[in-house]
Amino acid sequence: MIRYIARWALALGLAFMGVMHFVQTRGFRGLIPDWATRFTGLDKDGVVVASGAAELALAAGLVALPKERRRIGWATAAFFVAVFPGNVQQWRAGWSAPGLDTDTKRLVRLLLQPVLILWALWSTRAR
Repeated sequence: MIRYIARWALALGLAFMGVMHFVQTRGFRGLIPDWATRFTGLDKDGVVVASGAAELALAAGLVALPKERRRIGWATAAFFVAVFPGNVQQWRAGWSAPGLDTDTKRLVRLLLQPVLILWALWSTRAR
């Protein structure tokens, strides 16, 4: 039951942040490293929208595809690893984003990244 609640909480958090990527696109642009635009062929707004869409897809998968739970857990963990360089860039540059408007909040966000990775794996029994 605890894993079930944790999985739903993770899904809700991902869904919320996914929606925020569409609503506050410009607020997330500072997190996008220049290499990410070269790698994807998208501009910074495109990367923000794509990452928001990925968050929404992962959230939906966590609750709607129980037979794929472990794979989605791994995909969610991989997503959290993939966005980590942007979080590091944001912290180092001191860029604000929705909800991350101080150096302390940005640092705490960095320190929580491994927790999110473990949460995704634990709540889906992917470990």
